[in-house]
Amino acid sequence: MVSTTDYPESDVNLSNTLQANWRPLLYAGIILAAIGLVATLAPFVTGISITMLVGALLVIGGLFHFVGAFRGQGWTGFVWQVLLGVIGVVAGLVVLSNPIFGLLTLTLAVIGYLFASGIVEIVMGYRLRGEKNWFWSVASGVIGILLGAMLWAGFPSTALWAVGLLFGINLLVTGVSMVAVALGGRTLDESTESGRVSGAGGV
Repeated sequence: MVSTTDYPESDVNLSNTLQANWRPLLYAGIILAAIGLVATLAPFVTGISITMLVGALLVIGGLFHFVGAFRGQGWTGFVWQVLLGVIGVVAGLVVLSNPIFGLLTLTLAVIGYLFASGIVEIVMGYRLRGEKNWFWSVASGVIGILLGAMLWAGFPSTALWAVGLLFGINLLVTGVSMVAVALGGRTLDESTESGRVSGAGGV
């Protein structure tokens, strides 16, 4: 039997935390997975919703820049804060007034991210060649670039589903992984409780 002294203290603390909090993690994972499933089944509605949220955040960010402009000191700082505020508010209002345009822009941003992150992963994997499992980084980068190329080839029609679908899949995978981790924590909790009962019975 392996004792907890065979593991680093941080791992032991993490295990204890997981045992004590597996139920909230399980519930949160189920909720995220459910939201992700709904988002995956209705990618256009999800994409529009995300676009509207981004627009609202841009307006709020712009207003905060205006507040910062009048609270700050110095003419140069004031001009930059006002300029950033105007850009944020105008961009946010444009997105809110025309969410389809905003969705197209978000899709382009996603395509750019897939290309950039794919290249970085390939370079990192290549630099780590010879290390165990280095190929997975290269494979992930290639998949990212291929996905970006697919979205770009079908643009702008891919904007109707790309953002919402990718967001939904991400939430779904995250939720499922949280449920899996929580169930593992429950198993640890039950094993620990069983050991305590057995120990008490032997006294």
